[in-house]
This record gives sequence, structure tokens and C-alpha cells, in this order.
Amino acid sequence: MAMAVVAVVKADREGTAIVGREPFLQTQIAEGHPVTKWLNTQDNRDLRQRLMLMQSRWPHSTVFPEGESFAESEYRHQGAVVEGLGAAHLMDGVGVSLPVDPRWDDAWLTLDRERLAESSDGTTLTDTDQVPLRHLSHEDHAKTHERWIAAGADARRRGAVLSADTGAELWAARAEIFPHLTFLPAVRRQLSELAKPSVPSVREKLLLLETAVRDWDPERHPKAPVWGFDVRSEFEQRRRLCHFLDEGRSQLFELHCDFLPRPGRIHFRVEHSDHTVRIAHIGRKLGV
Repeated sequence: MAMAVVAVVKADREGTAIVGREPFLQTQIAEGHPVTKWLNTQDNRDLRQRLMLMQSRWPHSTVFPEGESFAESEYRHQGAVVEGLGAAHLMDGVGVSLPVDPRWDDAWLTLDRERLAESSDGTTLTDTDQVPLRHLSHEDHAKTHERWIAAGADARRRGAVLSADTGAELWAARAEIFPHLTFLPAVRRQLSELAKPSVPSVREKLLLLETAVRDWDPERHPKAPVWGFDVRSEFEQRRRLCHFLDEGRSQLFELHCDFLPRPGRIHFRVEHSDHTVRIAHIGRKLGV
């Protein structure tokens, strides 16, 4: 279960939080045996450090919209009340269970939901139905929900990108919104001096680069990601302009894309060692 949670965090660190009835590390695997006791063993110390860095909230009501308790709904699974799984469904999240019983070994669970509803004549009645819930108790379950997790991360990232009105704001938020991009130090100044009309175009191109690198499958495409937009190499006679000092070494950054207004250019190189893109220049076309 812990490895399943860590897999989700890797895909969407900013958007992931553990929500429970009590603090996560106090959750009982068995009577008198909290999660923290298991994680404190020598073999699990690295895993414990990762989980300790996660956002954690309790009780479940802390994630509900202000003024909402969802008191009119009750969820059951195989006859047992499941408050936590119900909260996950209400907030369009993922339920997490300890793999202590075969019934939890599934990437999807079906919950029985009972709600108070109002009939057409104004009387109160009980409405029952069944609803599906995304679920994790094993690392493989996280793979089932990869596309959904990535879509949520993309939506948050795009919102953060679109809220940046200046190049300086893009730089300040770069680790959060562009986790697969790295930048030479000089790019900080270039972004801080970026003309306001260029900001929408630059942030969109950086987001396209981020998405391409995130989705890169090096086994299928060993040379570079599938860009999905106009990325090209520099002409041979202009490559001399595309060398930049990176940690004391001259490196070629010939790959580039345009941004508006022309002749704006973003120059970068693919770093195969850690599957990132390193950006050296955001500014006017080199040599112009």
C-alpha cells in the first residue's frame, strides 16, 4: 500500500495528500501495530522518509468544501460502512486500503451508496445506488490510474502556468510547474526581462516542452521525446552560436523553438542521463 501511495506522489507531488480518520502514521495495520512501527524497521526507513514529506490531513472533513459535511450520504462495501472510501468518492479521489484481505486487492471497488433525497412532493426519501471508486492497495493499482493521475497533474500545472503574468513568476514557480525542465542560471535574468507580450507564448512553449518530456518513452524514442510542435535543429553554419557554458563546460544547445513576437527563440538540449530538457536561452534569435 505504501509503495502505491509513493507511486502516485511521483506522478503528482503537489496534488497528492493522504487523508484519513487519524494521522496516517497512527493507522493500525493490526491491533497494537501502527504503520509507523512497520515503517521504522531498517528496510523501510527510506520509504518512511518519503511518506513523511507528503501532505497529510485528518479527519476526512478537512478536505470537504467549507460548510459541507456530506452528512446525507453513507457508503458501504460488502455490508461494512466505509467512511474513508466514501470520502474519497465524494471528493473524486482515490481510496487507499491496507492489503490485509483479498477484497481490497483491486484497482476499482464498487460501493453501495445511500443518500437522503427529496421527492417531487417535498417529502424526504432514501435513494440507494452503486458507484465505482478508484482504489489502491498495491503498486500495480497505481499503474491502472496513471492517465487519470497525469490528467489531474496537467490541469493543476496548466492553471499555475496560466496564472503567471510575468517571466519572473514563471522562474519562481519553475520547480512546481516544469519539473522535467532545468535552466542555466542566465535564464533567470532573461525571464525577468521578458516583455509582457511574450509571456503567454513563452509559458505555452515551456508547458509543451514539459509535457513532451514527461511523456517521453526512451525505449521507443531513444534520441528525443516526441515534441508535438515545431522543434528543430540549428543550421550547421549557425551552430557556433549555440554553445553555452554549463557548469564550466561548453555545451551545444542547438535544438530550439520559436515564441512570439518573432524572432523569439528558446534553445535547449535533451539530457538523456536523467530524462530532462535543459534550457540555455530564452530571448531573441541568437546573432540577431
